[in-house]
Amino acid sequence: MGALAVTATIALAGCSTMPTSGPASSYVRAGQTDPESVHYALVRLTTDTERVLVRNSTRIDRVFTDRRGPPEIRFGIGDTVSVTLFESMAGGLFTPTEAGTRQGNYVNLPNQAVNYKGNITVPYGGSIRAAGRTPDEVQNAIVKSLQDRAIEPQAVVALVDQKATSISVLGEVGQPARLPASASGERLLDIITRAGGPKNPGFDTWVTLERDGRHGTAPFGSLLSQPANNIFVRPQDTVYVYTQPQTFLAMGAAGQQGQFSFGAWRLSLAEAMAKAGGLKDDHADPGSVFIYRGEPREVAKQLGVDCTRYSGPLVPVIYILDLRDPGGYFIATEFEMRNKDVIFASNATSVEATKFMTYLRMIIGTVSDPIVAGIDAYTLKGLANGSISGATTIVTSSR
Repeated sequence: MGALAVTATIALAGCSTMPTSGPASSYVRAGQTDPESVHYALVRLTTDTERVLVRNSTRIDRVFTDRRGPPEIRFGIGDTVSVTLFESMAGGLFTPTEAGTRQGNYVNLPNQAVNYKGNITVPYGGSIRAAGRTPDEVQNAIVKSLQDRAIEPQAVVALVDQKATSISVLGEVGQPARLPASASGERLLDIITRAGGPKNPGFDTWVTLERDGRHGTAPFGSLLSQPANNIFVRPQDTVYVYTQPQTFLAMGAAGQQGQFSFGAWRLSLAEAMAKAGGLKDDHADPGSVFIYRGEPREVAKQLGVDCTRYSGPLVPVIYILDLRDPGGYFIATEFEMRNKDVIFASNATSVEATKFMTYLRMIIGTVSDPIVAGIDAYTLKGLANGSISGATTIVTSSR
């Protein structure tokens, strides 16, 4: 009776005493049970889940939705401009009568910078607004200011030194610099090329575009493979190129456990599992593959998570992938891994039962071994003293 009680006690405590590499599938699926633990949300990986994640994937064109073409270059404070004034005949305001032997009735004004008020100065025309205007607009303003003084005046305005409409390219490029914006228009790849290109054009290179206080980030490789990310840059943009190795962790009943590098600018869940050696055929439950990740609150809401009990910008989410379903492999090929994701493959229930039976056998053996040893010692002593016959020994041993 005592042995049965011990066995029952061990059976009840088996799940908590058995060695394991992580939570059992039933524990994860049960949701939050420990009030002092981290709250998390469970999300099953389906095609609908994939659509939400793709819609919110890291892409520059999702942050900057302006699809206009190249920006028009306008003067700004600090730009240096040249002004040339023409009159239709000699004897005017800028070309005296005796200048008839000249090749043309014009005069070049000294180059000047657009001042802190955004103006340039034209003799007899006064201060002319330049900041925020195109060369054509400044030319028209100069002509209007001189039309009552000069003889059919015309003006040509050109940008000599471009400072206000520049683009900063920083980070791991050949020559970090502030580059003047091109009137013909340039995209992200063009401006990075002008800065000497990325020092490390590998899969760990990332590009961040900052504009008007907003930031958009994407892998450098996506500028090539996803042309929508290669948007037009605009004056005052800042482009930052940097290297950030992308890694994920594989734990549980995976073929190999540890930290793994992406080795590519984009890595699917199926590829990540393959890098980790797949699932152990004799241990893993293919219906219980879990991906641990922190998702932005907005994304979590779109996934159907009740975010009211979560504080902070990120919501802990555990995605559940069922690879017993053949269609699960298609989902795994579309699910895009992110830096620091954790893949945990749970053990099958039969594995845990086998562990328990092995443990139970060890406990029973630990209890019975001293008893057997005592009986054997008593028998040997009886044989030595002649108090136990060989026949008796045989009968006793046969029971």
